Amino acid sequence: MSDIRLILCGAAIIFAGFMLGGFANSTYAQFAVQQETFDECYDYSSGVAVHVKCSEKSQDYLLYLALSIGLLGTGGAVIYKGIRGKWDNSVKDDEMVGPKNP
Repeated sequence: MSDIRLILCGAAIIFAGFMLGGFANSTYAQFAVQQETFDECYDYSSGVAVHVKCSEKSQDYLLYLALSIGLLGTGGAVIYKGIRGKWDNSVKDDEMVGPKNP
């Protein structure tokens, strides 16, 4: 018997990791293309072209990527612990909630 609570928490953590990775990719993809093509990066989010350092943007992207991979790994470890867990099996009789089975 597996611990469903840990499996659900692990799935939520993995979902958060994918969301963070998708957000980081959509935000920093333009800077990666600019760096490869022109060797200069401009930020257009304010409506005006602002020159930014490409190396700083790539470091920010790598930070988001590392955080996303960390969340995915943590979620995988939590799911693994939930699959191997014995929390549901080791509940004492006096701590159980719900109808009593004879």
